[in-house]
Amino acid sequence: MKRLLLTLTCALSLSAMAQRNPILPELHADPEILADGGRYYIYSTTDGAPGWGGYYFTCYSSKNLKTWEYEGIVFDLHRDTQWTKGNAWAPAIEKKNGKYYLYYSAEQGNGKAIGVAVGDSPTGPFRDFGRPIVDRRPEGVRNGQQIDVDVFTDDDGQSYLYWGNGYMAVAKLNIDMTSIDPTSIRVLTPRGGSLQDYKYREGTYVFKRKGKYYFMWSVDDTGSPNYHVAYGTATSPMGPITVASDPIVLQQRPEQRIYGTAHNSVLRLPGRDTWYIVYHRINPDFIDKAHGPGYHREVCIDRMYFMRDGSIKPVVPTK
Repeated sequence: MKRLLLTLTCALSLSAMAQRNPILPELHADPEILADGGRYYIYSTTDGAPGWGGYYFTCYSSKNLKTWEYEGIVFDLHRDTQWTKGNAWAPAIEKKNGKYYLYYSAEQGNGKAIGVAVGDSPTGPFRDFGRPIVDRRPEGVRNGQQIDVDVFTDDDGQSYLYWGNGYMAVAKLNIDMTSIDPTSIRVLTPRGGSLQDYKYREGTYVFKRKGKYYFMWSVDDTGSPNYHVAYGTATSPMGPITVASDPIVLQQRPEQRIYGTAHNSVLRLPGRDTWYIVYHRINPDFIDKAHGPGYHREVCIDRMYFMRDGSIKPVVPTK
């Protein structure tokens, strides 16, 4: 497919870059960002189809976070899988041992499952592993879905898989990165909260800064203007999680027609203590419930700052 060069403007500095949100054309959601080899790559849910009906993942790349280049469809469930021919959501990417592992949410029968595909390049092609890596709820969990996967690799090389809608689960990934250690599965769902602050819904994202593990998640429904990001911290990638005293990282700004700011990933500029949050929000022309706000979303990026005590300063979403 012919590459599409998106020139947002080379005159902007990184600090001013956020004034050009959204950063990708058309409709995308659940963005995952990867820094690799001097470039940045964004993978996302293909949005705009009724009922979250997208079934393939695209990739965009950039050298400067300002000019984004279309890399094409990197994984198509209808073409590249055998175990599912349904819809695809919320990709996650992890590079390890020279390979790129693309994790994703899909349908299996009447339920949801987590799949994985493997490639030699951040832009694919990705070869599906052939069966789900997670296809059931953890023991003791009665409600929720197996979606919204995330992968975190610690300094010692151990990788962890996170997933869940309605619950947050974690398991250690085996060295093959295509299977988990079932004896390590643990439920980490943050307790308490409300839809106005930190009640867990989905979209776990984990990163580490200065020895502290940060857990971010989405609150409320993806079609709600109130959809927002909350966080907590832990001393281990397996938890337990302590909810932050001021837990809201990112939320809507109705006066700016900015709604539903959540399902995020995080970027640290290589070699620097400079951080960005990459997220989706509802296209304001579709905010009315009759217009399907939950599947008319667009990808944005803004700076994320930390206080001296390591807490995350609330992010102001920009246009």
